Amino acid sequence: MSRLLCMLFAVCLGTPVGVSAAAARKLNVLWITVEDMSPRLGCYGDPTVPTPNVDRLAQQGVRFTRTFGVYGVCAPNRHTLILGMYPHSTGGMAMRTWKRTAALDQITDPELLAIPTYEATPPPAARCFTEYLRVAGYYCTNNAKTDYQFRAPVTAWDESGKQAHWRNRPSAKTPFFAVFNLTVTHESGIFQQRSPRVTDRTTVALPPYYPDTAALRDDLTRHYDNIAAMDRKVGRLLKELTKDGLLNETIVFFFSDHGDGLPRMKRWVYDSGIHVPLIIRWPNADRGGEVSGQLVSFVDFAPTMLSLLGVPIPKHMQGRAFLGSQRGPERSYVFAARDRMDPAPETIRAVRDKRFKYVRNYRPDLPYIGFIPYRDRAAGMQELLRLIKDNRLGERQWQFTATRKPLEELYDTQTDPHEIRNLAADPKYYPKLAELRATHERWTRRVEDLGHLPEAELVRKLWPPLGVQPTTAAPRMTIVRQGDNDVRVAIDSSTPGASIAFRLRRDAPWRIYSTPVLVPPKTSIWIRAHRLGWKPSAVVKRQLP
Repeated sequence: MSRLLCMLFAVCLGTPVGVSAAAARKLNVLWITVEDMSPRLGCYGDPTVPTPNVDRLAQQGVRFTRTFGVYGVCAPNRHTLILGMYPHSTGGMAMRTWKRTAALDQITDPELLAIPTYEATPPPAARCFTEYLRVAGYYCTNNAKTDYQFRAPVTAWDESGKQAHWRNRPSAKTPFFAVFNLTVTHESGIFQQRSPRVTDRTTVALPPYYPDTAALRDDLTRHYDNIAAMDRKVGRLLKELTKDGLLNETIVFFFSDHGDGLPRMKRWVYDSGIHVPLIIRWPNADRGGEVSGQLVSFVDFAPTMLSLLGVPIPKHMQGRAFLGSQRGPERSYVFAARDRMDPAPETIRAVRDKRFKYVRNYRPDLPYIGFIPYRDRAAGMQELLRLIKDNRLGERQWQFTATRKPLEELYDTQTDPHEIRNLAADPKYYPKLAELRATHERWTRRVEDLGHLPEAELVRKLWPPLGVQPTTAAPRMTIVRQGDNDVRVAIDSSTPGASIAFRLRRDAPWRIYSTPVLVPPKTSIWIRAHRLGWKPSAVVKRQLP
């Protein structure tokens, strides 16, 4: 392990300013994440289906009204959430990078087969933020999805999988950070009816960029049915927390990974694709019923967690804490992007303040609608493709029918929340256009946006010089001290930025290494090293004297 990581872990184990070690140990966090859902909830003013459990959470917590993903799709957003870095600065922009979906494994289309696979590779200093929490004593669990654009290291979680739960922590006194990802609202849930029918399809309000057809209305109706089912799952999870006596010892986050899994929503940089609900409930319902209109980006979540739990925020993180002892100034802007989606090439960037959205199309030669077979499974999308072909869409559906894109777009999200009227050519808005254009250009330089590189060149940049994925060097073990009853061992790897895991039984969970550990004599120890974006080292077994 690098000297920098040792120093950072040592700092993490210390007591942060303003937060006692005892207080930090007692604070638990539960993330309830849902998929592919915009703020279609009663507490956000949408009464289409009952969402009593989430609404109650909002009554007891703070409801944020301007929270945005950095992408309109899951994997780049999860990359950002786990690292606190934009995917454009690590090679994690495209959907997807390091693995194919099960759907793509079944295809024979040459365009789909030609999709490159590689891992996003952040700088050596970067870590999954849960590693810092584990070193600080937190039991970290994740029940579903490690879709981070790189192979998740074994150091990221104490438990990851369907059985992961805070109840599995070694002691009731052990603080936890637990993620429960609820998949019922995923895009695939609109392909066929899965949840009980509870939505009156006649009350469903279609956005103006949709024609009012039976197929589109049915897809959105199914989505609402799934939202109602999701709410029931949230209720069951909160009952478990309450039954365990932990509700008032835990900060609860509720948010979605991006906007609705419907056409012109998921995968797009408009608010329909990136605007998400965020509710945070504090212990004892402190601040219950508050509403915050501050701008929040997914890149802020990782530093915010560290700030809340009393762990210093490392310098490589590109977001800012919006809560906790290390809270930064409120944002003036949030940023979003779109790059390749399966085989469909694209390069779009966006910047938004509290009212206006600027969109820069770096591929104006491309239409808005690319070839994305997974998306096209939905009956509503198939209907749209037929209407596009037959030239039967109206003026407000221009983003579906345009064969080319304007170089720039500007929208007033207050008067035009669906982002249909492009104001970029209106002289009245030239000052705002210039402001947001300049803001975008500064951001692009600051994060060193890699999305403008062809992917073959990107891979060579991530894994120089030939674009071949390196393997993390095997960890080395050194005996620091040998006594009659124990042996103190140190472990490191010659690969800069490698995280190290160890265990004392072949079938035991991996533990994260930070400082030399005490091991009984004649014990076997298994060790492994992994730098993000590289292949993990082989597992090395050592027998102590």
